[in-house]
Amino acid sequence: MSFWLMKSEPDELSIHDLQRLGSARWDGVRNYQARNFVRSMQPGDLFFFYHSSCPQPGIAGIARITGEAYADPTALDPQSHYFDARASIDKNPWSARDVEFVEAFPAVIPLASLKSCAALSALPLVQKGTRLSVMPVSPQQWQAVLHLR
Repeated sequence: MSFWLMKSEPDELSIHDLQRLGSARWDGVRNYQARNFVRSMQPGDLFFFYHSSCPQPGIAGIARITGEAYADPTALDPQSHYFDARASIDKNPWSARDVEFVEAFPAVIPLASLKSCAALSALPLVQKGTRLSVMPVSPQQWQAVLHLR
């Protein structure tokens, strides 16, 4: 099993939305490196659910990858914020995944706490200039975050 961190704006999909729904589609990734990470995930992999672009960014809980990667339908929807005019049914460069709720943390682990944890210094999230929405997390980093909750 691999570990990941995936970012979502809570007004689009929050950990509490996922808790209420049970499962949801994770879509809208529009960076090729992040997309490649989405494609390399395996069913059963766990990820930290990170709330971004909000008053209190940070890790809000844990979710699980279910099923295989598939073409992201939002790329083909002209009404979607994630529409890509270059995408077509035959050639859609973007991928989505289905995910399921595992756990909501009692409180969000703030980005400042993550940055101050020495065991997380190599995590792309805390490094300057890294804005990936999906990234791998090592087993050691995973445990370090769990100790912060």
